[in-house]
Amino acid sequence: MAAFIAQNMAPIMFLFLVIFLLIGYPVAFSLAAVGLAFFVVGVELAPLSGGSINLSWSLLQAMPERIFGVMNNDTLLAIPFFTFMGLILERSGMAEDLLDTIGQLFGPVRGGLAYAVIFVGALLAATTGVVAASVISMGLISLPIMLRYGYDRRMAAGVIAASGTLAQIIPPSLVLIVMADQLGRSVGDMYKGAFIPGLTLAALYAGYVFLVTIVKPEAAPALPLEARTIPEDPALENRQKWLTGFLLIFVGIPIFYLLISFSEWIGESLDKPFHVSNHVQWIGAVIASLLVFGRRLMGHVDKDQDVPRWNTFAMVGAAGIATAVLSQYLDARFPDMPTDNVLIWSAFIATGILYVLALLNKSSNLGIMSRMTEQVVIVLVPPLALIFLVLGTIFVGIATPTEAGAMGAGGGVLLAMAKRRLDMSLLKQAMNTTAKLSCFVVFILIGARVFSLTFYGVNGHTWVEHLLTSLPGGQTGFLIIVNMMVFVLAFFLDFFELAFIVIPLLGPAAEKLGIDLIWFGVILGVNMQTSFMHPPFGFALFYLRSVAPKNPFKDRLTGKMMDPVTTGQIYVGAIPFVIIQCIMVALVILFPQMVMVYKSGEVKLNATQIEEQFKGIAVPNVEIPPELKF
Repeated sequence: MAAFIAQNMAPIMFLFLVIFLLIGYPVAFSLAAVGLAFFVVGVELAPLSGGSINLSWSLLQAMPERIFGVMNNDTLLAIPFFTFMGLILERSGMAEDLLDTIGQLFGPVRGGLAYAVIFVGALLAATTGVVAASVISMGLISLPIMLRYGYDRRMAAGVIAASGTLAQIIPPSLVLIVMADQLGRSVGDMYKGAFIPGLTLAALYAGYVFLVTIVKPEAAPALPLEARTIPEDPALENRQKWLTGFLLIFVGIPIFYLLISFSEWIGESLDKPFHVSNHVQWIGAVIASLLVFGRRLMGHVDKDQDVPRWNTFAMVGAAGIATAVLSQYLDARFPDMPTDNVLIWSAFIATGILYVLALLNKSSNLGIMSRMTEQVVIVLVPPLALIFLVLGTIFVGIATPTEAGAMGAGGGVLLAMAKRRLDMSLLKQAMNTTAKLSCFVVFILIGARVFSLTFYGVNGHTWVEHLLTSLPGGQTGFLIIVNMMVFVLAFFLDFFELAFIVIPLLGPAAEKLGIDLIWFGVILGVNMQTSFMHPPFGFALFYLRSVAPKNPFKDRLTGKMMDPVTTGQIYVGAIPFVIIQCIMVALVILFPQMVMVYKSGEVKLNATQIEEQFKGIAVPNVEIPPELKF
């Protein structure tokens, strides 16, 4: 019996860890307890193992160095910075302002509040990176409004919980920091690789809402006229109408052109090219723009009170076109600048111009922007500037993720000060919660170090690697089995526990199979989102449950008695979004180009400049000694 245990120490050790976790013992202490207990057993049974156990009491002296390595890891320092930034922003009222303004923008559309929640969820994800902050904020602010205006409770709960989990895949995500650290890859590369899949997932959520509004319109109605509270100046409406019509045509042409180009790109990626000449593209773009926006240009736009909303879309679209033009100029002016840097700086400059125009419009009553456009720009640009401060500096190469996290924390404090909502109580709450989360992460990581010392000593990593690399189907079979395993484990473990326990075991096997680890990390990052969304330990569902009404309540605006939101409705509402997350995993596997864009930012070499530098450099005339001549 002792010999059997000695020769199968790795699987037995892993089984005991699973049992401890299922019992409900704290993860950090489960890892450390199993690691230390099996270290003692391994030392005693080493002579019976036939060389498969490489443990001795002297090896235990390496533990302080391993723990010091955790404390000395600069990458993990970004976790408290981003956590603090997110908590400050959440408590400063930024989420409330965004949801109120974007809700007004999308309100006249069926499902408009749901679209607003998804949009703001993505924006909060890119500024806070904290699921709890996003879900609780949107649950407190949006859920009562959605219930007031007749949204299906399952739909409302699912949208809020799912949008909050976007903070796990859209940078600056905490899980991506941990994932990059555990896989031994750059956090900046992981952020770049996850950016497009994160935005695509948000688009899939919006697509689901759109389908619901078609199949079951009463589940997500539009806001009634009396709920649209941003006042407009009727005297300026005619000027805004004509300017909006012109801008929409101006914006519509490039958008249609890009859609055609995108269809060609999709065709080429599927080896079924779809070619259309440039002339046909431009002619079709002009015709489509006139058909879509011509009715509004000719004066019918004011009949459904649509001027303010379309004015906003027109201004934002014009800023997008300005970004494209600026990027062309900067690319020609600075040919050595990487493409990513050109786009980031162009977007930053164009957004700044739009913000200045909004301030001038507000102060001087220029009338080029509606009040809604003005409000949207003024509320939206500060968090976008914070995103540039954090993600932009990482992508451009100015700052490391840790440095960007520090700047983000400072920027969050400045935004809270600008809103006059920063006080000692808010600072204490944010620092207290940040300290708790940081200690939670560090304790899990220390426990994982204790466990891994023993696990590696019994050649557990070799056992796992052989087990995974021998799966049928090569890379595809490996990815399918691993994602199924992570999905099942996510029912019982949260993403920190999965990242510290499972990822170190999967990474070496993936690398041995030739799988790009950034791509692999993003796939697992999307998969781990499900740990927040399905029972019994879906934390996003718990966060929403904590703020959703449990008993019948009186609506503070209408005075009507409203039914509560049941736990069953929250769980059922989450199911479609868990399915969408699984679909997104499949899309990332099928279209790795979404992640591989992280490799597209290499520095461009200017051949002319290189040739100029080598001009005038003469090759020295070296005399070869006779004895070395052949």
